[in-house]
Amino acid sequence: MIHEFKNEQYLDFSLPENKKGMEDAIAKIKAEAGKEYDSVIGRERIRLDSKLKSYNPANKDEVLGVFQKAGADIADKAIKAADEAFASWKFTSADKRAEYAFKAAELMRQRRFEFNAAMVLEEGKNWLEADADTAEAIDFLEFYGREALRYSKMNPVTEVPGEDNEVRYIPLGVGVVIPPWNFPNAIMAGMTSAAWIFGNTVVLKPSSDAPLVAAKFFEILQEIGLPPGVVNFVPGSGATFGDELVKHPKCRFIAFTGSMEVGLSINEQASKLSPGQIWIKRVILEMGGKDTIIVDENYDLDEATSGVLASAFGFQGQKCSACSRVIVMESIHDEFIEKLIPKVEAIKIGDPTDPTNYMGPVINKAAEDTILRYIEAAKKDGNKLLCGGEKAPGPGYFIKPTVFDGVKPTDTISQEEIFGPVLAVLTAKDFNDALSIANNTIYGLTGAVYSNSRGNLERARREFHVGNLYFNRKCTGALVGGHPFGGFNMSGTDSKAGGQDYFLLFTQAKCVSEKVK
Repeated sequence: MIHEFKNEQYLDFSLPENKKGMEDAIAKIKAEAGKEYDSVIGRERIRLDSKLKSYNPANKDEVLGVFQKAGADIADKAIKAADEAFASWKFTSADKRAEYAFKAAELMRQRRFEFNAAMVLEEGKNWLEADADTAEAIDFLEFYGREALRYSKMNPVTEVPGEDNEVRYIPLGVGVVIPPWNFPNAIMAGMTSAAWIFGNTVVLKPSSDAPLVAAKFFEILQEIGLPPGVVNFVPGSGATFGDELVKHPKCRFIAFTGSMEVGLSINEQASKLSPGQIWIKRVILEMGGKDTIIVDENYDLDEATSGVLASAFGFQGQKCSACSRVIVMESIHDEFIEKLIPKVEAIKIGDPTDPTNYMGPVINKAAEDTILRYIEAAKKDGNKLLCGGEKAPGPGYFIKPTVFDGVKPTDTISQEEIFGPVLAVLTAKDFNDALSIANNTIYGLTGAVYSNSRGNLERARREFHVGNLYFNRKCTGALVGGHPFGGFNMSGTDSKAGGQDYFLLFTQAKCVSEKVK
């Protein structure tokens, strides 16, 4: 019997058994450091001359794994393997596909500490952030399995006398899935599984900064007996291998999460007709944000500053949903700053294998350099540095949590996505001014409002133009099922991952009418 969907509960690491489970799993991943992983295309395990390495950003010279680096020459082989598997997989029943999903979810539960540990080491997540990532991946498998069953029973047609009519949701074909490094389990597993659970086949090209977690997820798919070629695990260069996948005539759709620049490039490439292509490619994009929290007058500032802190500095601000701008009313500005800055300065930074460290490293040297350049740009714009603004000690890519005050709505750090632990504080004359500022970027992903005014909350409900809006809580932490996730404008195609209409993006509706005699 399939029970009603419920979100996976987070682990309590104050319990000795959970603490030991994490410590043992971290030791296991460290003991495996340097292991080489095959790419898998159809039934074939592949090793290539070109390699890519997965590093620990908290200890930047530590190699966690060695992976095959596919180039353009491998793209055709991977797509063809997925296409061959699609010939039979597309006819697999929804019951069977859901069964695979539920088995994968259960195996991930059993290996929860191992997945968590891999993210602590490979992405620099603290224990709670890593566990939330794994819990979300489990949620996606459970939720999408149920959705496959629900869609298989849907028939949204009006009855016509003398006819037997039906609409069936059928799979698209071969999909290219390009997930990000920042949610290397949840988004990777979510996009990949949404595709195959609804009868498509996949070429999974994980982020070069997160191949280890993807490899462990692929091991689960093999263990549950998912047929060869349904998901093909192929790390590789985005600029060569990834582009060739997107342009391939047998590629039917692309699911991507990452930067706006790469997402727009994928959209442009996919729009061009390749020789032999017989369809318009579907593109599902999640491209980031410049997310804002508004703090209204007369709201509890202790609660508001705690929400801003978690939204801005959780996982070092490396979330597309992270709060990178907070807008406060003039009348409460000084008190807000007085309460916020001590909390920021109290954040403990260091190697996330130590559970007492709240912030770990940023993902790599390129990210570190970019964030530090934005900090310098903010100083040149005349923004007032309240705390942070520099590297933190350690052998990895550590940056202190940084807050700038006196930021103007059009300043660089108020407009561009930084993807790091940098928060801009802006001041508004009134709520109307705050809404105007909140809507002044090219993005539209998440936002939040802390207010006791029902009138202001209702105005925000109507006018704050983001895909995910939260009242009196932080702007991160969307839950599968409860908070379908996706943004407007340059934040993407508003895909609403974890929602009941998400599968429409991976399917096409076929209407069949039969005259009844």
